[in-house]
Amino acid sequence: MEFHVSLSGRGELAAQIYRQLRDAILDGRLREGERLPPTRELASSLDVARNTVAVAYDRLMADGFLVGRAGAGTFVCAPARAALGRRAPQGSGVQPRAVWRSIPSKTTTRTPPAFDFRVGTPDLRLFPMETWRRLVARELRVSAAGYLAPEGHAGLRGAIARYFGIARSVRAAPDDVIVTQGAQQALDLIGRVLIEPGDCVAVEEPGYAPVRRLFHSLGARVAGVPVDAEGLDVTAIPRAARLVYVTPSHQFPLGTPMSLARRTALLAWAERRDAVVIEDDYDSEFRFEDRPLEPLQSLDRSGRVVYVGSFSKTLAPMLRIGFLVAPASLQPALRTAKQLTDWHGEATSQAALARFIDEGLLARHVRKATRVYAARHARIAAFLADRLELVPSAAGLHLCARGEVDLAGAPEVAVEDLATYYAGVPEPGVVLGYGGISLEHIDEGLRRLFAKGNRGRR
Repeated sequence: MEFHVSLSGRGELAAQIYRQLRDAILDGRLREGERLPPTRELASSLDVARNTVAVAYDRLMADGFLVGRAGAGTFVCAPARAALGRRAPQGSGVQPRAVWRSIPSKTTTRTPPAFDFRVGTPDLRLFPMETWRRLVARELRVSAAGYLAPEGHAGLRGAIARYFGIARSVRAAPDDVIVTQGAQQALDLIGRVLIEPGDCVAVEEPGYAPVRRLFHSLGARVAGVPVDAEGLDVTAIPRAARLVYVTPSHQFPLGTPMSLARRTALLAWAERRDAVVIEDDYDSEFRFEDRPLEPLQSLDRSGRVVYVGSFSKTLAPMLRIGFLVAPASLQPALRTAKQLTDWHGEATSQAALARFIDEGLLARHVRKATRVYAARHARIAAFLADRLELVPSAAGLHLCARGEVDLAGAPEVAVEDLATYYAGVPEPGVVLGYGGISLEHIDEGLRRLFAKGNRGRR
């Protein structure tokens, strides 16, 4: 029974019982179909007359909150006004900071579209769920209860350092790794540690909108820096900037990698301007052609780069596990910020992921998923080749194409408008994710998108 009746001795007892049971129903602590104790039993536990409880029950029945069933007992029903639920006070006297009125909330689509080309979602059918259940079950049997260190499970930090040291040439020891609740929390921690109100933060244009909003919410002046075929234009970074956010391995959303010349120039700029570079390596695990250039973090010799990674796209968003690798000078503050934010993540999942990595299962999954995504990438590129201007891309879970497309012409096809990734003057085009659509559905989805004479204009 998910409620408790406590009588104060003041006021009519039957009315007190009525109000507390009614509130339990409205609050959802007593749910539809739940059986209440018999009047004699509740009266005995409250040390009141049985008739007092009966009066309260009768009133609740009359108001439509309870229903009696002969020979079975008294049960909660769902009257229309109870189904509305109870709400918090509706006054308007307390307001958030003004910045929060300018930041839109992201809505989640409950029903997936018939043809899903949305960006940023891996194919959950590829996730080895049975293996994951086995690892989680094992950790539930052997894991000790208690708090973790803010930087996360020690075994997972070691596994991340080893895996990304081999797969991505990231230079890190286990103690350099801080485990986070996804990449977005990693970015939030970095912002909390580095951004003073009014600071200038440079981001890519076009770029990842949530990071713009995050830094804006922390009081930064966010400046867009144009991206061309070689990546971020280092010469266009504002002189006042002390923090730069980039996606050099697979620029989001265009997909182009940052050239070695630009990487070298960016690191030199950061050292010269006493600035920090955030390198978000969000989905470059899936590569379809040549080996990628080494990350900025591995080229950095002066401790200017904070490397951010995530398992949301490599494995599944439900894991909510990401990480950052920071220069030693920032690590104490970042650990403290992590502790103040949420102390630490979920221990069982972190331990299971450590074993998943160390047993070679992550590498196996990446190889398998890469073959699947490469086929989808090639199919979309072939279809669009004579319709739009494809932006060269050899990695990740999406590709981008420039040109005019009527995205409203096929509501059953979910695609991303390139213009939404610009804070300034937008460029026409589409961004097509292929994590959420199977190979056999790609052609039909694209045919519908380009039907009725909508062939796209370069």
